[in-house]
Amino acid sequence: MGQEQTKSDGLKVSVLASGSSGNATYIETPHQKILVDAGLSGKKIEALMNSIGKTVADVDKILVTHEHGDHSLGVGVLARRYGLDVYANEATWEALTPKIGKLRPEQKHVFARDSEKVFADLEVQSFGVSHDAADPQFYLVQHANKTFAIVTDVGYVSEKIAGIVKNADGYLFECNHDTEMLRAGSYPW
Repeated sequence: MGQEQTKSDGLKVSVLASGSSGNATYIETPHQKILVDAGLSGKKIEALMNSIGKTVADVDKILVTHEHGDHSLGVGVLARRYGLDVYANEATWEALTPKIGKLRPEQKHVFARDSEKVFADLEVQSFGVSHDAADPQFYLVQHANKTFAIVTDVGYVSEKIAGIVKNADGYLFECNHDTEMLRAGSYPW
């Protein structure tokens, strides 16, 4: 994939992968470089980063949306290999830790749902979504009055989510809603 969207104000977003086979989004500002999710092997994420002229060594931190493998597969290996800080909410950490292996305690950070963090020149707001995970959350990022919303793994956009992402300058939506598949499948109600 590796499709890059460049903003003149210094906010760059590259969707490295999106879908059931893996999710990873690279966000860059003049003073911050983050991955949102790392749902492919470390080797594959390295190759995708190289395809946009970057390397994981350029990354400052990883924000995790939830514990499913298509969002977290490479988190542990990349965090250990590059000494990256990883952010997730408490319930996600509880579900994620057995899947990604040991990280140093100083690498693990709690980013509570429905809260905001500032990383240098990048403001990030987390918000909860309806999805079959421990406590899934997605992110609205802002730099220099430009915003980008990441809303994947959601069957519908609630009024609350719509209000949060309203008027963003860019969106990454990944939704599928098949009522019959949900009724007949193994998904929880």
